Amino acid sequence: MFQSILSFLDPLTIIKAVGFFGVVFIIFAESGLFFGFIFPGDSLLFTAGFLASQNYLNIYWLAPFCFLAAVLGDNFGYWFGRKIGPKIFFREDSLFFHKKHIETAQKFYEEQGNKIIFLARFIPIVRTFAPIVAGVGSMKYKSFFMYNIIGAFVWGFGMVLSGYFLGEVFPNVDKYVLWIILIIIIISIFPVLYNIFRNSK
Repeated sequence: MFQSILSFLDPLTIIKAVGFFGVVFIIFAESGLFFGFIFPGDSLLFTAGFLASQNYLNIYWLAPFCFLAAVLGDNFGYWFGRKIGPKIFFREDSLFFHKKHIETAQKFYEEQGNKIIFLARFIPIVRTFAPIVAGVGSMKYKSFFMYNIIGAFVWGFGMVLSGYFLGEVFPNVDKYVLWIILIIIIISIFPVLYNIFRNSK
């Protein structure tokens, strides 16, 4: 049963279904589009890197394009937030928009300041909405862009290359990919769970 749950979380299926350009689009979407929070960015990047080590994807195209997609996605989210402004908080909830996600990102942004743009890269949901909130809050674009570039580089290249080199060093690591992905997912959502637990006290 546990194996079936892991299979359900398996990004291998997603990547093999959408291919290289699909992966790049998903990274772009998760970095700044409202519906992007539904995608498993961390595990997707790691798995894509692993598949590159198995010659399923080209690492020399994959890593830089994922980095570029992350940068452009954040920029899109920022300018969307800048254009819409406070009106976004009066929008009704829908399938791809939940006001609480914006509010969570805003609270995290207020607590952490400018560095949230960097830190958000490693926190699901917050990663998607942080650039939008930065735009809504009229964060200086120069500061936003600097943190955006650094965060996208560490996250994009870091996750992809981690999967790639692990696949290179351990030839039979494919037997444990699902378990590694599960660990990445748990680590990724831990900050969110911790924040919820802390605020519930």
